[in-house]
Amino acid sequence: MAEPPTDDASDSELSSAELSPADLRLQAFNDRALARMFRTMLVVSVLLLVPAFWKYKSAGAIGFAAGAAVSCINFRALQRSVEALAERIVNRQSREKGGRIVWRFLLRYALVGAAAYAIFRGSALAFRGFLWGLCLPVAAMMIEAGFEAYAAFRKQ
Repeated sequence: MAEPPTDDASDSELSSAELSPADLRLQAFNDRALARMFRTMLVVSVLLLVPAFWKYKSAGAIGFAAGAAVSCINFRALQRSVEALAERIVNRQSREKGGRIVWRFLLRYALVGAAAYAIFRGSALAFRGFLWGLCLPVAAMMIEAGFEAYAAFRKQ
């Protein structure tokens, strides 16, 4: 029995020449997702600073600002770590050491824990604000999911 001819590229590996203009626009839109999520985190943190001050007063607002700052820094660091790890996996000649990537990953969470502990010991209201600030990536991902759903389903 003869085997059917196979292509070298799978359906998921279509070249840009085989993609329609709408698919290319959607792909370009999705390529900018991380930058949009980071901007969304910044905007949401500024918008929520006033309600944090209203609910938790100055200690909570300072805690929220600290949590938001840690979230933004952590988001960027996680993005760089994932890119470095992907580069390490794909490119055997990568300059990045695997152990260093894991070490930075663990160190980042140890620093977040230390900051949370210090704030918790200082003020319960500041700690609550800090926890709210740490939730910013979740809000950014939910907003990004809405943007991507809109982009995928809108009429061309």
